[in-house]
Amino acid sequence: MADSIKDKKANYIRVKDILSSKYEEVDGYEFYKYIFPNNQRVGELAEDYSKPNAIYLYRDEYEENPRRTYRRRIMLKDTWEKDYMEYVEGNPKTLCSGIAYRDRTNRLKNAQHMNALIFDLDSVGENEIKNLLLRMSMKPGYRTLPKPTFIVMSGTGLHIYYVFDRPIELYPNIKIQLKSLKYDLTFKMWEYKATSQEKQIQYQSINQGFRMVGSINDKYDLPVIAFKTGDRVSLDYVNSYVDVKENMVDVNRPYRPTQYTEEEAKEKFPEWYERVVVQGDKKGKKWNIKRDLYDWWLRQSHKIKGGHRYFYLMCMTIYGVKCNIPKEEVKADMIEKFEELKNVEHSNELCEDDLYTALEVYEREFYNFTIDDIEKLTDIRIERNKRNYRPQEQHIRVMNAIRDTIYPNGEWRNKEGRPKGSGTKEEVVKDWREKNPEGRKVDCRRETKLDPKTIRKWW
Repeated sequence: MADSIKDKKANYIRVKDILSSKYEEVDGYEFYKYIFPNNQRVGELAEDYSKPNAIYLYRDEYEENPRRTYRRRIMLKDTWEKDYMEYVEGNPKTLCSGIAYRDRTNRLKNAQHMNALIFDLDSVGENEIKNLLLRMSMKPGYRTLPKPTFIVMSGTGLHIYYVFDRPIELYPNIKIQLKSLKYDLTFKMWEYKATSQEKQIQYQSINQGFRMVGSINDKYDLPVIAFKTGDRVSLDYVNSYVDVKENMVDVNRPYRPTQYTEEEAKEKFPEWYERVVVQGDKKGKKWNIKRDLYDWWLRQSHKIKGGHRYFYLMCMTIYGVKCNIPKEEVKADMIEKFEELKNVEHSNELCEDDLYTALEVYEREFYNFTIDDIEKLTDIRIERNKRNYRPQEQHIRVMNAIRDTIYPNGEWRNKEGRPKGSGTKEEVVKDWREKNPEGRKVDCRRETKLDPKTIRKWW
């Protein structure tokens, strides 16, 4: 629904009045101290950055390079008060997720602790905030939601924060489970004409950064403010509101289970064993994918609706990585698509910052981004290619290798041939007709148990 909230400042005041009548407002400095109490001090910072800290992005007003959108900075406990005033407060370009990272970059591969699970809800007016608060006050059930720790007003929308009572260790399989949990609760939270005036649900990754409390939404010239709506939450409490049991997070399953011992894996998958165990390269292996997939994605831009424009650009970068398209070529294509997408109507304007932020995912860690994730983020249905865009010859070798692994002694072969008297379905139909010259198709189906399409084909 394009530009659903007409008078954005008046709407902001009405929503703020409702929240401030119930909850206490919290300033940005205290807000992030609460979420990240375990950030290190300057003197504790290890040279290898092996311990996790929050990392935030900000626009440097003195930056001379116009194309450098953001700088990254580690949030440290003893410098945070000064840094908050200098880099965040009143700044129109700041972003921070609910995750603490190793190293100096906020990439998903460096994510170590999830301190807060954050949801984005666009186009929230007076009726929507009332419905939302009502659903957050109820026990687990249909369309009910857990009570959050904070609700942040970001302009015309809200950011919903669930701050955990203990940080969640982001083992590989836990990241996957948290993604499923976030998708489940996003679907429950985002209901058109009930909790949002935007029709299209926008799914986001667990690593998504959000406008920081204390900064300014420069699109509408509105401050980003936070309200303390509840206490820290347990993972069990959040899990209890998930609709599909399989989408709950089980911290006792940090890794995907394997059906092989190390010795069996060494024998069955020698290339994998050499790469992962011997060489220590635990990154997912990248298939060589033809650029046809990337070119196909470029042709899908006409399908994009307003709330999915940024994610279309982000997935263009991911397909560029998958297909070995040079970054400069992806950038040029993205600039061209940006000109097209910025004309798609939506309550939030697409800006150049979105373009360069989307380009930042040109990293190896996104090689194995799944089709299901891309569909949810962009709302584009993708037909499955059973060869996964591999050349036919390579695909046959891969499938034969899988077959021989499952059936090492050739059990898949039917060494006895066709069972006696089985015949083909064509022969079955013809034989029945010879014996029943006046018979009908329905009679043939009842007696032979064949599929109606098969009978029509050979009748």
